[in-house]
Amino acid sequence: MKPEPFGLWLLWRLQLDILRAATAITSKSSFYTPPESFSHDRIDNASPSASPASASAPALATTSPPPFVMQRATYAQSPPLHHPVPQHVSTVPQLRSPPPPPGSAQSQQQGYGGTPYQQQGGSAGNVFGAYGQFMNDPTAQVAAQFGQTAFKHGQEYVEQNFGRFVNVSALKHYFNVSNSYVANKLFLVLFPWRHKPWSRKQAVGANGQEGWYLPPRDDVNSPDMYIPVMALVTYILLSTLIAGLRGQFQPELLGYTATTGLLVVIVEIFALKLGCYLLSISSQSQLFDLIAYSGYKFVGIIVTIVVAEIFSGGKGTGGWVGYIVFFYTFLANALFLMRSLKYVLLPETSDSNGGPMQTDSRAKRNQRTQFLFFYSYIVQLFFMWVLTRA
Repeated sequence: MKPEPFGLWLLWRLQLDILRAATAITSKSSFYTPPESFSHDRIDNASPSASPASASAPALATTSPPPFVMQRATYAQSPPLHHPVPQHVSTVPQLRSPPPPPGSAQSQQQGYGGTPYQQQGGSAGNVFGAYGQFMNDPTAQVAAQFGQTAFKHGQEYVEQNFGRFVNVSALKHYFNVSNSYVANKLFLVLFPWRHKPWSRKQAVGANGQEGWYLPPRDDVNSPDMYIPVMALVTYILLSTLIAGLRGQFQPELLGYTATTGLLVVIVEIFALKLGCYLLSISSQSQLFDLIAYSGYKFVGIIVTIVVAEIFSGGKGTGGWVGYIVFFYTFLANALFLMRSLKYVLLPETSDSNGGPMQTDSRAKRNQRTQFLFFYSYIVQLFFMWVLTRA
């Protein structure tokens, strides 16, 4: 009996069981990993003698797990970092420094010439870039030509159809004004006291005789329609503006004021035409002249409203300042109409000696004079009072 080899074998067996238990524990906890290759020669060489009992040890060692080897724990790797990628790519404009002063060495080296923006690929003559070549496009030229043709045909259509009721060429005569004429005419309407003469100027024909009246641009006594139309529009806007300052503005006020002003003008023209018909007064440009003169009252009405609103403290034309300004503008407008409508309601012709000659009887002339006074003072007083209160 050989106790010494048997004791070694038993010790080796105990170590092998301990290694197997430790390997099972480490495989479950994944903290320890056995080496990929393990050699059991150390265990074989550790036996003191080569006995028959120890001869079978290497065969058993080949199937045993590796010895307990402590290794460094491996942790899960963190995911790789991904930088955000922009979804909408925007181009940053390239900043250009201003060119150096001409004549310097740097400008000669860089070759600056003309404007610094010529080097960006655009031509110097085309300031708007690609849009500057729009009119050179054949399609744009065709569209422009089509628009001009349509406008021309539309203008001809309006002149042909509108000319049945209104003489367009004669109407253009009343809008032939200038800045100096408008300023002088407004001064004449508001201050007619010392103005002379009141007769209209006439152009001289080819045969040396008086032919036609000069346009308003060349004659301050000639009636126009520019000032009456602009005065009517100003009156409408001014009335609504004052109502808004008082907190009484309504959208319907624009239509109400415009309707009142146009209705007054229409009734006044109808009364004038009726009086001219009853008194047998005829003139080639009678209707347009009457329309023009009936609109000059709005100049005095505007002045009355503005001055009264400023000095009456929001009371309108009801204060004493409003009454004074109203009566002054009324008298100025009445005198202006008396002097200006004389050639319309009291026409005169020249005799063979060149002096004025009355074409109607004295009784008919007195009737026309009374009608002119009634229209200039009574009718104008009533209508101006209505419009200033409206």
